[in-house]
Amino acid sequence: MKLKFKKFIELFWWLFLFASVNVTILSLFVILYFIIKNGINKISFEFLFSAPKKGMLEGGIFPQLFGTFLVTLISGLVSVPLGIGCAIYLNEYSKENILTRIIRIAIRNLSGVPSIVFGLFGFLLFVQIFNFGMSLISAGLTLGIMTLPIIISVSEEALKGVPIYYREIAYSFGATKWQAIKTAVLPYALPGILTGIIIGLSRAAGETAPILFTGVAFYLPYLPKSIFSQFMALPYHLYIMSTQHHSLSKARPVAYGTALVLIILVLMLNLYAIILRYKKRKIKLE
Repeated sequence: MKLKFKKFIELFWWLFLFASVNVTILSLFVILYFIIKNGINKISFEFLFSAPKKGMLEGGIFPQLFGTFLVTLISGLVSVPLGIGCAIYLNEYSKENILTRIIRIAIRNLSGVPSIVFGLFGFLLFVQIFNFGMSLISAGLTLGIMTLPIIISVSEEALKGVPIYYREIAYSFGATKWQAIKTAVLPYALPGILTGIIIGLSRAAGETAPILFTGVAFYLPYLPKSIFSQFMALPYHLYIMSTQHHSLSKARPVAYGTALVLIILVLMLNLYAIILRYKKRKIKLE
């Protein structure tokens, strides 16, 4: 009787997990199908490489694409070196004590802070205190701070996964601590670190709230002239065309096209992370 009950429980949990996976995959495909069906007809060379016109109902989304690329690049220049450096210090140099535990807890809590809170923080710090104004640099620095906890957490986990004997072998050849980290630890942890970086940046590329308070413009049919200029971005453009435009029925095809481009951009970044991780692991195993 007990054996039958255990088999029943095992079967129940297997069915539950199997259903969870399939519901998740089905939901993803339904969303993708809906957006592709409604947005594919809008995709064209003109749509991707021309400026918006006539109240953003005609023309394209090139300033939005370019602005998204620039603000994501700035956020990466801020978060990547700081994130990797912090992860190396926490995993390789710091001692296990109350202070380091508090720092790790703070980093993990920051990963769960809503993006709009980072937007308000960026507005106060970069727009008002540092007087950068509503600009690319303000938005990029805000997104960099937002993605920093993700990169730190993923990079530290990748460094923890490096076997201890990699360090010991390096020390046996007379390497200093930094030489051991640079030549033995980082190459092994690189696939995980790169994956975390790309996932963090893909999240930054799709955020609306942080850039809403720090520099994105409603309508700006030309490219930003400097890092202190305002800019257009795909996430905010999608929000405007979906909810705030004066003619929502006419703007809906543009919104679907913008959503499709944004999803493709994020999927390409994540696919690149998967391919890069696979290649680095293959090289490492060889």
